[in-house]
This record gives sequence, C-alpha cells and structure tokens, in this order.
Amino acid sequence: MKAIILDYRRGRHGQTPNQAIIEFEGADSVEKAKKLEGTAVMWESSGGKRINGKVTAPHGRKGRVRALFEKGLPGQAIGSPVAVK
Repeated sequence: MKAIILDYRRGRHGQTPNQAIIEFEGADSVEKAKKLEGTAVMWESSGGKRINGKVTAPHGRKGRVRALFEKGLPGQAIGSPVAVK
C-alpha cells in the first residue's frame, strides 16, 4: 500500500511538525480512513534516517489520515512516500 505525506497538521497560527497528514492510495472515504487507524508508518530520509509513526485518526472527508511521529519531520518529508509496516 502506497502513502504520501501531504503536509504537517496545521492550525491558524502554527504547525505541528511531529504530526502529518497522509494520503493512502485507495482510501477515498472516511470509512476507509477509519480502517487504517493504528497502522504503523515509517519515513526514511535519503541519508538513511528513519522516523516511525502511527496513524491516529481520519482527517476530513476525502480519506486522508493524521499520523503521529516520534519526533518532528523535516520539511523535505512533505511530498515524499512513507513505508507502511
């Protein structure tokens, strides 16, 4: 299953770099996004650094999910794929 990091979780006045909005291939509704809750994900940099995370909740009505990572993701992570464990 393929997944891509779309953006950090954002608010009006800031962003939370250890939480990301992720889009999974084939998940296009809230019902499908809820089934992904608890899924482990991992982002790997080009240098080999790995940051693990977990899907915590659906985000919106288009099947996107919110994931909580161990520590903050760098800006290079936006638009890059994540590995689904």
